[in-house]
Amino acid sequence: MVGQDVRARDLPRVPLDAYLDMHRVNQVVQRAMSETALAREEIPEAGLYKHILQATPPVIKQLRGRVIYDCRGNPAVEAEVVTAKGKFRASAPSGAMPPGRYEAFELRDKVPSQFHGKGVQRAIKHINEVIAPAIVGMNPSYQQEIDDIMTQMLDGTGNLSKLGANTILSVSMAVCKAGAVECALPLYRYIGEMVGNSQFVLPVPAFNVINGGLLASNHLSVKEFLILPVGANSFTEAMRMGTEVYHHLKALIKVKYGQDAINVGDEGGFTPPLNDNSDALDLIVDAIDKAGYTGKVRISLDIAATSMLTEDGTYDMDFKKYSGMATRTGDEMIALYEEYCERYPIVSIEDPFHQDDFENTSNFTALGLCQVVGDELLASRPQRVAAAAQAKVCNALLLKMNQVGTISEALQAAYLAKEARWDIVAGHRSGESEDPFLADLAVGLACGQIKAGAPCRSERLAKYNQLLRIEEDLGKAAVFANGANYRSMPYTKRT
Repeated sequence: MVGQDVRARDLPRVPLDAYLDMHRVNQVVQRAMSETALAREEIPEAGLYKHILQATPPVIKQLRGRVIYDCRGNPAVEAEVVTAKGKFRASAPSGAMPPGRYEAFELRDKVPSQFHGKGVQRAIKHINEVIAPAIVGMNPSYQQEIDDIMTQMLDGTGNLSKLGANTILSVSMAVCKAGAVECALPLYRYIGEMVGNSQFVLPVPAFNVINGGLLASNHLSVKEFLILPVGANSFTEAMRMGTEVYHHLKALIKVKYGQDAINVGDEGGFTPPLNDNSDALDLIVDAIDKAGYTGKVRISLDIAATSMLTEDGTYDMDFKKYSGMATRTGDEMIALYEEYCERYPIVSIEDPFHQDDFENTSNFTALGLCQVVGDELLASRPQRVAAAAQAKVCNALLLKMNQVGTISEALQAAYLAKEARWDIVAGHRSGESEDPFLADLAVGLACGQIKAGAPCRSERLAKYNQLLRIEEDLGKAAVFANGANYRSMPYTKRT
């Protein structure tokens, strides 16, 4: 306190009238008083505070980065934007598998003695010393301009390898949150405003219930087995249906394979010791039936086929056994998927072929058997979305923000997908935090589906719980993408 008093006495004294004029205090207070009175604010003091804040220049006053930890215990980047209206924090997620060829670069320290090389101190330094000086003083509602400064002026690489996608995206998300408050809008409405959408859609959740592929130590080649409660009448009902099926599945696995088999992976799905994909599908169908939702809950598969490609161009469905006994050509893979769709209530297949195998993916899509989703195939890149749409390679986009690194580019990819009459699946990553941003993104973009993990683990439920709140906030205006709508939710343009 003594030091503060000394510093205050050492400052030059500004005459009171000059101080008031300099900061327009009288004008701001008078206007706030008038607006409070006109609005007949229930609590005048709170109204006065609100209207004074609204008169404050909308600028970023401070930006800082810090290290937090994701759901796997790995360091993650958190950005905090400070304005006169509050502090806005956001954290970029991280994938479990090696990044696809077309994904933006994730910056790690690669110091073996610290966090096994996964530290993010360089990213934090970039936020505090490179990005902050460039954007402090800017209006946080200038999303595109701020994103362009970070990606073009400060980074300048095509894949964000200088500053890192995890660095830039964390700032981009925090700026977006600040911009929403600056515009006095909930985040989902603000995102809708940015793309010109006025219909806010609650997506069908695609719950990850069984893990295989590179996400689990079992012998399942398919990376994710998911359930979609397309027969629900609201997101609230979809959550109930999904969790009930999930718990029936848990009980079935426990009875058949024992207590150890109900351990869950990073995304909350079970990892039972199964050898064949059909065994997993049979378990899920049984769980759906026991829950009483046959016909109302459907199945989705994430094949992640890039990990199955062999040197001779065939696909090894037993790649985890290294037997080489189950290789298939592209045509044989298509025949297998046809069999799956005939035997099981499958409505969506993600990445059925290698990320560069446009030909086989296009041939499969043309059959019209199910939704065909591009993840690594598209990497949420606007250029790849446009090319795939023109060639009719797939018919849905898995939108992952960290694949492109900014909110602006993610919105551009979403817009192109909607223009192609595709649907969008808002997608999480294996390394998530408690940040619920993805939920608001899904609603604002009128996504028909959201893939945020199992109804298990708090970093997954943070997204689903936010969707419950949004549905409550929208009330009777809430639109749920049930029935066939989960695949065809266009933007509703403002008139």
